[in-house]
Amino acid sequence: MAPRSQRLDPILQIKQRQQDEVAQQVAAREAAQAEQQARLDALQRYAAEYTQQPIQGATINPALLANRVAFQSKLQQAVQQQVQVVSRTREATELERAKLMLASRETHVLEKLAASYRTEESRAADKRAQKELDDIAGRRVRAALGAEGEAR
Repeated sequence: MAPRSQRLDPILQIKQRQQDEVAQQVAAREAAQAEQQARLDALQRYAAEYTQQPIQGATINPALLANRVAFQSKLQQAVQQQVQVVSRTREATELERAKLMLASRETHVLEKLAASYRTEESRAADKRAQKELDDIAGRRVRAALGAEGEAR
């Protein structure tokens, strides 16, 4: 039967693979969050520029003014929607980070357990080797004493 540390290796490999997959998902979520944040920033800049832009001409046609007000309203709605999208992507990113922390913790626990088993196995092997050396030395001493006793 394989030592306990070796029996943990396949489980540890699976956990490491899962951790890598979660890390990739975190990276993808962070990229999506950054993209959505960039869209929000661009939209906010455009809305600010449009609001500050002076209206062309001294007299304003009421229809043009109504169109401008309606467009500004839609622009503000778009900004609010994008704020919500950014908020949802941020929450999703935080959820993935939490999953990564959990996966990392599980992997770390298994690595520590495997290291503990390896240390235990190494100590047991050292003990066996020392016992064998002691047995060999004991046999040599008995053989030497036996040869001395026969020589007398």
